[in-house]
Amino acid sequence: MADGLYGRLKAYEGRAAVTRGVGKDPVNEPMIRHWCEAMGDTHPAYSGPGAIAPPTMLQVWTMGGLSGHRGRSRAYDELLALLDDAGYGAVVATDCEQEYLRDLRPGDAVAFDTVIESVSGRKTTRLGPGYFVTTRTDVRTAGGELAGTHRFRILKYAPTGGQPHRLQRSRRPRPVVNRDNAGFWEGVAAHRLLLQRCAGCGTLRFPWLPGCWSCGAERWDTVEADGSGTVYSYVVMHHPPFPAFDPPYAVGLIELAEGVRIVSSVTGVPHDEVRIGMPVRLEFQRVDQDLELPVFRAVGS
Repeated sequence: MADGLYGRLKAYEGRAAVTRGVGKDPVNEPMIRHWCEAMGDTHPAYSGPGAIAPPTMLQVWTMGGLSGHRGRSRAYDELLALLDDAGYGAVVATDCEQEYLRDLRPGDAVAFDTVIESVSGRKTTRLGPGYFVTTRTDVRTAGGELAGTHRFRILKYAPTGGQPHRLQRSRRPRPVVNRDNAGFWEGVAAHRLLLQRCAGCGTLRFPWLPGCWSCGAERWDTVEADGSGTVYSYVVMHHPPFPAFDPPYAVGLIELAEGVRIVSSVTGVPHDEVRIGMPVRLEFQRVDQDLELPVFRAVGS
């Protein structure tokens, strides 16, 4: 059964998911400004005369919103339906890769094509057995010049220990710990929220990165955040439901007193009472036997 399914899945490799897609809006200054404000990115290249769009916005210009794109093919939906019917009904995005080839500037119109690049063999993961599906989107200017490539990978899986189509309570997904962020998670284990500080220009940064986004220096040390902050922005998650989470719940973009921002849970108040500007305080929440996470509790709750 598994081998037969894999053969049917592999047949979708190379098939188009979106053809001749067109960005619903040209590259524009308001969206660039919103992005930079949300990210706390004040690089001068993204404002003023001759400004460019942050390269990491590449996918933004291709998103179709709730109405989608007219160029979407049936192949991708058929592939996902095939996995659903085989019992792999849950889905989680795992990672993305981007390659930047040309700066995009306000006024540029964007076109794109998306292909189903690969389907993995059946994998065993902590979430459950499943298949990784990778799509590749080539983003071009209206003149056909390749601006960048965006690869997006999902895992379609059957939740461990439960029926494939029934969401079961399970452990929180584990954070990805690597050589660039291991020090942060060591701090969390010691109930310390550590921020990187550039040894070149002194800029604080979060999340942890191998180099400074302000001056490019690679040397750094750490500063412990004092734990106070405010809700800079937030969303209330209703859908899709996911094992180990109980929607609706609030996810906040927290601006720390030190000036950097971190995405985390907002606790201590109902989800519909979270407000922008609400003062919050760091605490560490044990979500299961093996995992503690930094969260932010509303002050006075």
